[in-house]
Amino acid sequence: MSTDTTGTAPRTAGMTPDELRDFYRRYIELANNRDFDRMDEFAHDEVIMNGTPVSRDDMVAEFRRHTDAVPDLSWEVQELLVDGTHVAARLVDTGTPVAEWNGLAPTGATVTFAETAFYEVVDGRFKHMWYLMDGVALQAQLTA
Repeated sequence: MSTDTTGTAPRTAGMTPDELRDFYRRYIELANNRDFDRMDEFAHDEVIMNGTPVSRDDMVAEFRRHTDAVPDLSWEVQELLVDGTHVAARLVDTGTPVAEWNGLAPTGATVTFAETAFYEVVDGRFKHMWYLMDGVALQAQLTA
């Protein structure tokens, strides 16, 4: 992280590192509680997701597609790092698909897989988001 001329870490996005950690944990709580109507508190009207501009409404629709197919899907933060305006998270996701999901038919099996996510916070909300999930582990659990 860069420092200013006084030798102290800068406050970026108007939030301290602890405030950014709390912000991210509240975002995960929103997802786990399916409180997607509050997404405007966390994401700009347009977000760059994995390099592609998407509207916040499309982002919410994607969350709803995931949770419709996996009603008990939950995200658990394992590790959370903050550097300036960037947040990095390592998560474990768990759920039991009841409908086709990511091209895979439900089998009644509960799946657990890793997700890694990176964010840039601009003006107090997510502007850039990147995420990767362990699709190989997911596929192995639903096709075994």
